[in-house]
Amino acid sequence: MLVVALGLGFWALGWVMGVPVARRMAVLAGLWAAALLAHLVLPEGNGLRVAIGGDARVWGVLGGIGALVAGYGLGLRKLRARARPLATAPAETGPFRPVELDRYARHILLREIGGPGQLRLKSAKVLVVGAGGLGSPALLYLAAAGVGTIGVIDDDTVEGSNLQRQIIHTDDRIGLPKVQSAAMAMTALNPFVTVRPYQRRLDEGSAELIAEYDLVLDGTDNFDTRYLVNRLCAKAGKPLVSAAITQWEGQISVYDPARGGPCYECVFPERPLPGMVPTCAEAGVAAPLPGVIGSMMAMEAVKHLTGAGEGLRGRLMIFDALYAEARVIGVKKRPDCPVCGSGV
Repeated sequence: MLVVALGLGFWALGWVMGVPVARRMAVLAGLWAAALLAHLVLPEGNGLRVAIGGDARVWGVLGGIGALVAGYGLGLRKLRARARPLATAPAETGPFRPVELDRYARHILLREIGGPGQLRLKSAKVLVVGAGGLGSPALLYLAAAGVGTIGVIDDDTVEGSNLQRQIIHTDDRIGLPKVQSAAMAMTALNPFVTVRPYQRRLDEGSAELIAEYDLVLDGTDNFDTRYLVNRLCAKAGKPLVSAAITQWEGQISVYDPARGGPCYECVFPERPLPGMVPTCAEAGVAAPLPGVIGSMMAMEAVKHLTGAGEGLRGRLMIFDALYAEARVIGVKKRPDCPVCGSGV
């Protein structure tokens, strides 16, 4: 009882004075050690030993129990200390904000994309050449999918005749540069992506611009630009998703000679004669057709960037909207291609 009374007294005094628990436990351990030592050193019948009570075995068992309790408490505190930073760490320290996780949840649920694929999209840089019929849906879906940096290059302005199919633009933005109009639409759709508008025409001096991006999408409507984009991408070793539409038909492929596929000029070595392939302005185009093909361009981009599925490298898809038919044909790299052949 003497030792118990002393222990309770010291514990209460330490609590009143604000002494840390560890130090109060040390005092109790000291009292226990003194009691055990008294039983081991002092002879039987000694007044102090009688006052302490018990024997050495009892005090040894009590010490063991006390050590187990103290060890359990210490271990528990250490576990809580390790868990506390995880429980209180702000979500912003991860690659995605909570609002982004909610936005991309349907992507992350896909086995072929998941969190790692969505992170690759966020880290990717994609350049879209042309903000017209094909560029409109491609740009919107790239932004919606969470592609981190999206460049768009076009020197044209929005006209009323564009609005029948170029869904990224609106009536109140007629007269604005298309790249500015597109940037407004993309940032309104997804404020977590970076949009880089380039209000100029792609030319021979654009090689440095191409080199900044991981992937290029070409949705232009003239052969000069198509062949130029192909040359620049092949030289820079960048994959190219290229598509074209007219009236009711569209076509799309992924040209990637750096990874064994053909380039655009492998498949179309000669330009058509003037007038043989009329533009949309000359021959017309069904309004939803560029939405279909442009969305396919964005789909090929997402697959390429995440590694999901099988892309259109080495294959050309032709879609006939009038009769709802689609066919895919194989295309090969030409050894004598002046752009990517072995003789280059």
